[in-house]
Amino acid sequence: MGHIHHFSAGWVSPLLAYAMASVGGALGLRCTVRALAVTGASRRNWLLTASIAIGSGIWTMHFIAMLGFGVSGTAIRYDIPFTVLSLLIAMAVTGAGIFTVGYGRIRSRSLLLGGLGTGLGVAAMHYLGMAALNLHGTVTYDIALVGLSVAIAVGAATAALWAALTVRGTSGAAVASLVMGLAVSSMHYTGMAAVGIELAPSRAPLSGATAMEFIFPLAVVLGSFLFLTSAFVALSPTAREKAASEAASTPLREAELPTG
Repeated sequence: MGHIHHFSAGWVSPLLAYAMASVGGALGLRCTVRALAVTGASRRNWLLTASIAIGSGIWTMHFIAMLGFGVSGTAIRYDIPFTVLSLLIAMAVTGAGIFTVGYGRIRSRSLLLGGLGTGLGVAAMHYLGMAALNLHGTVTYDIALVGLSVAIAVGAATAALWAALTVRGTSGAAVASLVMGLAVSSMHYTGMAAVGIELAPSRAPLSGATAMEFIFPLAVVLGSFLFLTSAFVALSPTAREKAASEAASTPLREAELPTG
């Protein structure tokens, strides 16, 4: 059995991973709130942005945290197609949950189904990401801890969606994003606690890329996307602000009309 290191890079990787999960969660949840205030193509576009944001955030969190993962006695490589697939699955499954919330007629039911979909998206991304591991050995799992990790993801994702849709104001948005970041991080490290490695020593070269060759550059790109999109969303007016602006400008336009 190989000795597993989860924090070989110190506390930098888990703290940065949590920050990325929170940023992705904050952006996704705010886009979901924006979507519920509009209709038509605008709602769809906001929900798509939310799905990409949360999916990118949880993927980036996972692989930044994996920079601190190591196993004594073997090198680690990542299968590129599986790694990309885990990102696409994260966006797709999370998107199903977000769209359920965005278009659901019964708020309580759509919230539960949305939390289920979002939580399963987090879990699916994690275990597909783990399937991308190439090492000299076999990865095994403690089924009970796997089940617990999925339950944590679903429960905390549902709580985050509820907070985003119920608690108003900046403080409510901050709490919801921190809960979402906690959901992803707790699920990740619970899932990693379930991992065991049965080594099969070999000198054969491993296929795939190292974390620094492929995953870290992609994580930087996605992280930049999240921060820039967050700035755009923060600066763009809400539906209520647009309505207030139009109402305030109406008397000015009427005053400019000729009276004859």
